Amino acid sequence: MAVTAIVDNGQILETATQSSVKKAASKNGMDKDAFLQLLVAQMKYQDPLEPTSNTEYISQYATFSQVEQMQNMAATMELTRASSLVGKMVEIQTTDSNGNAKSVQGTVEYVVYENNQAFVSVDGNLYSADDVKAVIDGNYQTALDLAVAFVAAMNKLPALEDITLNDKEAIETLQKGFNSMTSYQQSFIANSLIEKLQKYVEMIAKLEEAAGGDKDDTETEGTEGDKETDDTETTEGTEGVGNEGSE
Repeated sequence: MAVTAIVDNGQILETATQSSVKKAASKNGMDKDAFLQLLVAQMKYQDPLEPTSNTEYISQYATFSQVEQMQNMAATMELTRASSLVGKMVEIQTTDSNGNAKSVQGTVEYVVYENNQAFVSVDGNLYSADDVKAVIDGNYQTALDLAVAFVAAMNKLPALEDITLNDKEAIETLQKGFNSMTSYQQSFIANSLIEKLQKYVEMIAKLEEAAGGDKDDTETEGTEGDKETDDTETTEGTEGVGNEGSE
């Protein structure tokens, strides 16, 4: 198993990956080889005047077989559990050499099984399967990411009383984005933010209505002015024609 080390100012820094692998290696404890060595040592250094009976050896050997079977079963279960994580989003919690906690999220790419330990690969780094603290559903993560992006976009908008028509595009984009979400994704957004967005939409509608009203008033004034000018010109022209005829 290859674990890349980071060198800083001539010192090798222990990464979260290395810490996870080292912690997993230290948890092996007593394996079947150690149990067998103890049994051989007992036979070698037994009291020759009071040797251990064959019955006791058989009993210990049976215990050794049971321990081996339990270890093999546990190893198989661990490998099965780790293999089931492939392709899933997980959260890994580990610590570095300074004791600083670190949380890593990512999709499990593959599983490596060495020395009775399972290791998962996330973003090209290996972590002990024991450090996997949570399995994240894809729909949950998508909904959470959308909610975070929605909140960030809302926070960029000015206060309601400072809204202008220049903010129309941003507000409409937020409204379309919210409407395109599923009900499950919308449930991740606080009701207060939804109500705030609705007020923004209503404010934009009022501003557009006011802008349209001002435009109509300007056009009406211009039409009335033109009409008065036409009436004046028509009157003057008529009066001129009448006088000339009288003379």
